[in-house]
Amino acid sequence: MKTTLLHIKNMVCPRCIDAVRHLLEQAGYRPTQVTLGQAQLDHTTPADPAVLAPILHEAGFEVLMGRADQLTEQIKGALGEYLEHLRTARMPLTTSAFLTERFAATYSHLSKVFSRTANLTIEKYLIRLKIERVKEMLSYGEMTLSEIADQMRYSSGQHLSNQFRQVTGRSVSEFRRDLMPKRMSLDQLA
Repeated sequence: MKTTLLHIKNMVCPRCIDAVRHLLEQAGYRPTQVTLGQAQLDHTTPADPAVLAPILHEAGFEVLMGRADQLTEQIKGALGEYLEHLRTARMPLTTSAFLTERFAATYSHLSKVFSRTANLTIEKYLIRLKIERVKEMLSYGEMTLSEIADQMRYSSGQHLSNQFRQVTGRSVSEFRRDLMPKRMSLDQLA
């Protein structure tokens, strides 16, 4: 059975999967599987990515045509999973070990492709991703800064605080005082 595999940028959560599935079905396509960054169509509805691009673009998604763009989006998705790995693993892997294992490619290769297509290093993207997760945890008000730092594998609350200020331009205290803290959607990180 022949299928068409689309690579789609800006899919960052389960709601994005539902939205893409819905958009494809509305356009008359039959997706057999939709995951973060990908949609597979069955053989009865082969699709031209150039035709689907405007449909998905209206909802904030982008069809990726090149292999480097596709790999970069896959790396971004894997880094989101890596944050969960950091939080839950007793002895978490390093970023490079996690990605190397995930993609069966050298970290050097992954890093070069990512930097070239995202205009940002993997390390800087991961820091931004971590800070967005920290913002989320801070906005709930359920954990202390030290608890958040521990969960996110920072060496200390001070290290987290310093990195938070570098990335956001504000202190953690200033962020907490803000009634409507500004958070970024994950697809805007790079």
